[in-house]
Amino acid sequence: MQDLLKKSAIEQSEAIKNKEVSAVELTQATIERIKSIDEKLGAYNSLTEDTALETAKKVDEKVAKGEELPLLAGVPLALKDNMNLIGSRTTASSKILENFVSPYNATVTQKLLENLVPIVGKANLDEFAMGSSNENSAFKKVHNPWNLNKVPGGSSGGSAASVASCESTLALGSDTGGSIRLPASFCGIVGMKPTYGKVSRYGLIAFASSLDQIGPFSRTVEDSAALLEVISGYDEHDSTSLKLPVENYRNSLNNDIKGMKIGVVKEFTQEGLSPDVEKAMQNAIDTYKSLGAEIVEISLPNIKHSIGIYYILATAECSSNLARFDGVRYGHRNQDANNLLDMYCKSRSEGFGPEVKRRIMLGTYALSSGYYDAYYKKAQQMRRVVTEDFLKAFSQVDALISPTCPNTAFDLGSKTEDPLAMYLTDIMTIGANLAGIPAISIPAGFDTDGMPIGLQIMTPQLTEAKLFNISYKFEQANDYYKKLANI
Repeated sequence: MQDLLKKSAIEQSEAIKNKEVSAVELTQATIERIKSIDEKLGAYNSLTEDTALETAKKVDEKVAKGEELPLLAGVPLALKDNMNLIGSRTTASSKILENFVSPYNATVTQKLLENLVPIVGKANLDEFAMGSSNENSAFKKVHNPWNLNKVPGGSSGGSAASVASCESTLALGSDTGGSIRLPASFCGIVGMKPTYGKVSRYGLIAFASSLDQIGPFSRTVEDSAALLEVISGYDEHDSTSLKLPVENYRNSLNNDIKGMKIGVVKEFTQEGLSPDVEKAMQNAIDTYKSLGAEIVEISLPNIKHSIGIYYILATAECSSNLARFDGVRYGHRNQDANNLLDMYCKSRSEGFGPEVKRRIMLGTYALSSGYYDAYYKKAQQMRRVVTEDFLKAFSQVDALISPTCPNTAFDLGSKTEDPLAMYLTDIMTIGANLAGIPAISIPAGFDTDGMPIGLQIMTPQLTEAKLFNISYKFEQANDYYKKLANI
């Protein structure tokens, strides 16, 4: 059964269809794996064992009757703990929501249940998805399965670590500035952020609403493509949801990429890269050349401003979104307050962690009277300028490639005292969120310490099929994805 847990989602799905294993057996094996190793990994905030086994039983009933199974039916999945699953605790890894039980399903959760995908648990994250290392959780830190002394990346570190350690076959994360791609890079798996509006955000606890997007984690590009098919589609509950048909991305995975123009982002290869990441990047360039693609150097002249733009816009939106956590309707409430204002202050002071408080204060300042035009308005104008850079680049090339991060996973605790150093970890991922384009991180090698390196690929809005195609061709030309963390 341990060998089966290491298989891809598509392979597990076929094994269930062919009656080589039952969905219940696979789900139970996954839950047992979590119980045996998660104490040292910290990937899960809670397990949803009953829900998972109930879903798995429905899969086995269909198999017994000879009925056709939905895509990915019976394949165990971890849900980031900022997405609602009815009857489960949804905490966003914050004390303010420690005992909050979801009264409804997020749209992505509903789609998973309808496709009979067993949700085995709620994955740990940086509190309210604010962080790059998954050290900001109110409950416990997540450790990297490749080296337990290193971070898994954030904010979706629990989701990435669970897939990398075979505690789940698939997972969902949310990506606001790189929160799917960075952990995927650090944990040696595939992590994908779709076009903004491709996947419904209904039932996702909001961080920055104009940037947040839910996306898949997997160990192969094909699995990622299949999971995106399951969760994408128009949703009337989300006003930013795009009214477009769901595509079959797997059909075009193996298309020839000969003659495609692939741009190397000049600003991401000039300085600050570790020698191992630089070497992996050169290998990626050589691989694409060998596949017949034309490599072009592309400049994104304003991308250097993206960190500043992001940390004004994201904090402003988080200040607005997190105002609802006030101790009145749900969540933590201080019992010793003297009046309403005192209750607000004490409940929020006790409920939010240091990083969340820092971002709320930054965002409130940027939105305050007298500073709005200088900060928030200017950041919105600059966001447009960065987006124009991407549009200009995509008029010349089919895709852009860069490292996902300038370095591999760093030691736990090494950047917690320096927020600016932590923020710079996202320097290569933030641009895709500002522009609303799809982007993916795929395994691209290992450093001298054996830690994974990620390659980021970006394509224009609504070209996920092309993104998966370009990613799949690289994946199949190398075998990095076949190596799993030994935990």
